[in-house]
Parts: sequence; C-alpha cells; structure tokens
Amino acid sequence: MAEMQDSMAVVAEGEQFALFSNGDGSTYILRSKEDRASTHIEGEDVAAFLAEFDNVKAQYPTYTTDQLLAQLWDQGGYSWMASPDEE
Repeated sequence: MAEMQDSMAVVAEGEQFALFSNGDGSTYILRSKEDRASTHIEGEDVAAFLAEFDNVKAQYPTYTTDQLLAQLWDQGGYSWMASPDEE
C-alpha cells in the first residue's frame, strides 16, 4: 500500500481515514488506517463515489475529515469492498 500511496495525491486525510487520487481522477483509494484496509474505486464507480462524497459533505457541513470519510466507509458500504493493505 505504501508504494501505491507514493504515486497518489492526498485528497483528504484525518487520523483514522484517508482519501487518495491518482491525479487524473480515474482512480481513488479510500483507506481506513485503523482497519489497515483500502477500497480502490475505479472506472464507472468513480462518478458515483464522487457524487456520494459531495452529498455527504453537503449534508454534514460541520463534519471533520474523519467523520466524512467514516460516513462513506461505514454507511456508504465502501468497507465491504475493502481489501487488507499489503505490508
């Protein structure tokens, strides 16, 4: 995972969660630091993810980065698609 993160730009990062992008917007990685797991969002799933991310930000404008990303991770179901991070 560390190698992947090196080539990715940080979009949002908190103590418990991080969101990375490859820069051209075709790939995102939502990572739970505590779970040591990440969900790779690519292709046609990117538009739906970004819409959901924007919706959560609009719905909960006072949320911290961790709260926003946790909402996506837990309630958005992205935790179900996660794979363990490679050491």
